[in-house]
Amino acid sequence: MQTHTHPLIAPALGTERHLTSFHYGPSGGQKIYIQSSLHADELPGMLVAWALRKRLAALEAAGKLRGEIVVVPVPNPIGLNQHLLGQMLGRFETGTASNFNRNFHDLAALVMPRIEGRLTDDAQQNLIAVRQAMREALNEQTPNTELESQRLALQRLSYDADVVLDLHCDFEAAMHLYTNPDLWPEVEPLARYLDSKASLLALNSIGNPFDEIHSFCWSELRARFGDRYPIPNGSISVTIELRGQGDVTYAFAERDAHAIVEYLTHRGVIDGTPAPLPQLEFAATPLAGTEPLLAPISGVLVFRAPVGVWVEPGQEIADIVDPLTDRVVTISSSISGVLYARHRARFATAGLEIARIAGATPYRTGSLLSN
Repeated sequence: MQTHTHPLIAPALGTERHLTSFHYGPSGGQKIYIQSSLHADELPGMLVAWALRKRLAALEAAGKLRGEIVVVPVPNPIGLNQHLLGQMLGRFETGTASNFNRNFHDLAALVMPRIEGRLTDDAQQNLIAVRQAMREALNEQTPNTELESQRLALQRLSYDADVVLDLHCDFEAAMHLYTNPDLWPEVEPLARYLDSKASLLALNSIGNPFDEIHSFCWSELRARFGDRYPIPNGSISVTIELRGQGDVTYAFAERDAHAIVEYLTHRGVIDGTPAPLPQLEFAATPLAGTEPLLAPISGVLVFRAPVGVWVEPGQEIADIVDPLTDRVVTISSSISGVLYARHRARFATAGLEIARIAGATPYRTGSLLSN
């Protein structure tokens, strides 16, 4: 195992942060990149990364690794240091209100102007050429702020990975994941090992989140050049939502680390026989088919349905109780699907998104992610 340190721009005199990456196994085979808690207040992934590193160290010592596995347990030291009145504020950078998981460099935009003359009839050579163009373009970028340097450092670590796993969580949620529809055949085994209750597919949900900037580039290249040159899926990128913010337990961490190891064994990155693929309880659905449920009034939020269950149109999901007027408003689903996430707060302001249901029929357009 090798440990690398990546300094960030110092935001003020006397201060400096850095990223730490841990590299297991030999280079030259598949490269796997795994990071956790990019939203710094989403801590289940950090514990999973800790459990996973112990497993990888043992596998490396036993000579079982057939590729390089890079783990970045703390990709957002900026967010980890943001506290207000005893509460961690790890989702948005306080100086700019910028979401830590948005606005990464658009690899497609960087690569398009320089790649056409390098493409051939050989898909493997095109993979190498595109990654070379990515490396050149990223090396040309000059960050001006600590946040920009953090984003760029993460992209320089991950742009050439065959698999990118970005570990997040929701407020309260069942296990679920997000990925590109072009990648679903490669990602489905991971969803099965993780026992994902919702697998949400989107080509471009808008905003350049970390996982999408990897896979979207290859999809864009195929759309542009695929009729003339073979363009592979150069990055199998996935956002894994490890249940809710309160689901930080050794049992969950060990279970999820084990699922990732089984997936990497299935892919041949780890030597061994993978466990048989479990059944996937619910089919993958388009992110554009997700129904966000909004609170029509303010009041105390009382949920009537747990996460991870199938709901039908008209099923009651939550009540909003106004203790001043005795008014109770019930919010119901208008679609069939899995109730995969809900808000952690139990007080709703008018218009608050309180829950999400994964439906099979796409109907939403534009930005598909929460803020």
